[in-house]
Amino acid sequence: MTGRGKPPEGPPENPSGGEDEYRSVVFDESFVRAARLQEFSAQERMGDHARAVRSLPGRRGTRRHRSRAGIALVVLIVLAFATAVYIGFRNPYPTPVGRRAEPLQTTVVPLAPQGPVPGGTAESLLADDPVAAYRSGASGINLPTVRRTKNFSDSQVTIALTTVKDYLVNSSLDPDVLTGGVVRPVGRLLDPDQTAQFDRSMDSPADDGEHTATGWLVRFDPADVELAAPDVRVHGTLSYSEAGADTLEVVSDHTFTYTLRPAVSGPHRADGASLFTVRRVLHFLLDREDIRLHRLEVRNAYVQAGPQSCSADTAGALRPLLAGERADPRGPAGTDPYATGMPKAGLCGTLALSDPPTAPPPQGPDAATSPRSRP
Repeated sequence: MTGRGKPPEGPPENPSGGEDEYRSVVFDESFVRAARLQEFSAQERMGDHARAVRSLPGRRGTRRHRSRAGIALVVLIVLAFATAVYIGFRNPYPTPVGRRAEPLQTTVVPLAPQGPVPGGTAESLLADDPVAAYRSGASGINLPTVRRTKNFSDSQVTIALTTVKDYLVNSSLDPDVLTGGVVRPVGRLLDPDQTAQFDRSMDSPADDGEHTATGWLVRFDPADVELAAPDVRVHGTLSYSEAGADTLEVVSDHTFTYTLRPAVSGPHRADGASLFTVRRVLHFLLDREDIRLHRLEVRNAYVQAGPQSCSADTAGALRPLLAGERADPRGPAGTDPYATGMPKAGLCGTLALSDPPTAPPPQGPDAATSPRSRP
């Protein structure tokens, strides 16, 4: 039999009474004082159209506290803005303004032969000095030993040199660029600030020092000549240095030797090939954005190319003299010192090969530092 102290259902959950059961929903005195609504009394609710509750006026202390908080917030915002402006004026290292690429300046010098252009088969011509010791294609464009500079890491220097090599390969060795009239492989590597100048140089070349197509790339007229062999001999050097805290300068100095023959339909003469030599000295600038995006600025281009006649118009394409041909007796185009606009100076050189080296230059990575003949 169950006693009175222990009912069949077990001890009560709240032995002290039922008040704690509603403690979570009972509002304390501070909550009641802070309330902004108050219920009308029973007598007040008996009136017609009486609302159930009325709004209480805000306490003066609360309004005063909020007013002070708002003023403090405004003061803090003003102080923060003033501090930012002060630091901006006092900062000794302002954010650098983006550098704009400058127009390319070009000089192209035809090299006139002293007699008839020698001919032969492509294989025999490439077996003679000095080109016999030169390397073929892109393997002749060697990167120098890479070391970090004051402001550029070794990886950034490597990327800059690789970009320059890609430009040299695309603009000097790509068969589609050399005789096919293709320009995109070259243009896509340029800084966007030079794109308009490059496009105008390709579409409307002019001998004005800025819009000479042959300053940007090596190009022959496919109606006149074609490659007698795909083997292009290359020799030269690459060097680099800082042109500023945010810019690398790369200088390329390479000689490219091509075997050419007349562009004629039908069979070609076996000994109808001849050599054509182009020396390109290019100055490149690459800032950090250029290095990151694998592009460059071509700042200066100095080109010597022959055999050509001094009177040849080389603005749009190089004009090789082929096997058995001679340079015409005319000199370079005249120069008018009274003309306005970009000055034009007729330049021309004489094609003369230096004596062949007594020993072949070394092959491999050190080939870029070996002596070489100059056109």
